[in-house]
Amino acid sequence: MKQLIEARPDSASSGFSFKGIKDYLDCYRSGKLTPSQVAKNIIATLEDCDKSTPPLRAIVQWDREQIMLMAEASTARYRNKSTLSHLDGIPVCLKEEFKVVPYHHRVGTVYLGTEPETEDATVAKKLREAGAIIIGVSNMHELGTGTTGCNPNRYHKIPRNPYKPNHFTGGSSSGSAAAVAAGLCPVGIGTDGGGSVRIPASFCGVVGLKGTFGRISCHGSYPLSYSTVSAGPICTSVADAAIVYSILAEPDPLYPYGLKQPKATLSDMCAPDLKGLKLGVDWTFFKACDAEVLTICEKAVEYLKSLGASVVEVSLPEMEEVKIAHVICILSEMRDMLQPDFNKHFQEMNLETRATLALASQFTALDYITANRQRTRSMRFLREIFATVNCILTPAVASTAPRIHESDLLTGSNDTSFIVQSMRFMQLANLTGIPGLVVPVGYSTAGLPISLQVMGKWWDEAVLLRIGLKLEQFRNQTKKPSIYYDILA
Repeated sequence: MKQLIEARPDSASSGFSFKGIKDYLDCYRSGKLTPSQVAKNIIATLEDCDKSTPPLRAIVQWDREQIMLMAEASTARYRNKSTLSHLDGIPVCLKEEFKVVPYHHRVGTVYLGTEPETEDATVAKKLREAGAIIIGVSNMHELGTGTTGCNPNRYHKIPRNPYKPNHFTGGSSSGSAAAVAAGLCPVGIGTDGGGSVRIPASFCGVVGLKGTFGRISCHGSYPLSYSTVSAGPICTSVADAAIVYSILAEPDPLYPYGLKQPKATLSDMCAPDLKGLKLGVDWTFFKACDAEVLTICEKAVEYLKSLGASVVEVSLPEMEEVKIAHVICILSEMRDMLQPDFNKHFQEMNLETRATLALASQFTALDYITANRQRTRSMRFLREIFATVNCILTPAVASTAPRIHESDLLTGSNDTSFIVQSMRFMQLANLTGIPGLVVPVGYSTAGLPISLQVMGKWWDEAVLLRIGLKLEQFRNQTKKPSIYYDILA
């Protein structure tokens, strides 16, 4: 862990770098700043960023008193040299899909969570036990039903991409990615049922990890789709994602899907090179993306080869079937969960959510069973592929973040072709439960972030993090987002 904290890419000498966990810990340990002083800076920033034009809308619920309580407790622990973990005093936010005391568990809607929450989700509880400062809950696509992050309802509004505020953040964990990229906190927690951690992390130029299905407890998160969703961190660096992962990843008696998991390790993560690793690429699938994305991602693959890894051509079979099976599974499960809401709160839902759930009602039991048979087939194919390679590489998203149109602010956005395109490289991991990590590797000519994705076999997050640690060194310069708050200044 100590090695990891030192492992952060130090680009400070060559310009901008995001402030990560190590920067906060250095300030606290040296006495330059206390968690209480940092908390005051965050409160001032939260007040400021929603007064800006346009408002950032990354954090949708926060409470000054709560933030100060956690910060003061952390300050006392630093004073007494009795800190709880590497996250002690580190500001974090959680997607509104998670229960976090005392906020409203609205899940991106106007009708859920009418009373303040009285019980924490497991991840919120673990973060508190680690001494983190929960700065609030973050914005999300309504009920997690889309990949833009566009949520025009009165409690949420549309979060802005810190790199280009007239572009979307991606979704559905939109606010968590925007908060991390804008410097409000170095750690955000999201959930990923169809790329919902990895898409916004990619669009906002930060690191996103979707753990293996069941690896991080989803107890206390709104159970929208039980078979496709995994929780995971969004951070400013791979090392930070590894630190958060190591604290959150373990069996939870309240969450049956992860009970039999092997112990989470970070073995070999800090190895000096990638010698001996075999990186699988299906080039036909890999190339199904915008030209700018492809050019940068191909160079990133070459860079990994230069560190001693070998690239092995693999074939990912039946990807069209995977795409359809994933949509049937996630939407059928969402529709089942949201059936009472659809009947009772239809008029209060965003137009896009109504359309998505109406579409979901057209799937039959036969469709759902056939989709699950495809899942079993795809898992078998992956087992064979992972017998020959350590991971599979793809671009993270086939395009960069799309523009926000004036009408989106009022009625929302419903661009089906964009949703399909944005999930292209995401769905395999959600359908089969394998882990996926997205790491920023460059920018488009318009200055929007581009990322590469690394997927590994079940429970082998360690190899993703090891490759990711090297991959983030490929981008020799980090561009500063146009909305960025330096909380430690």
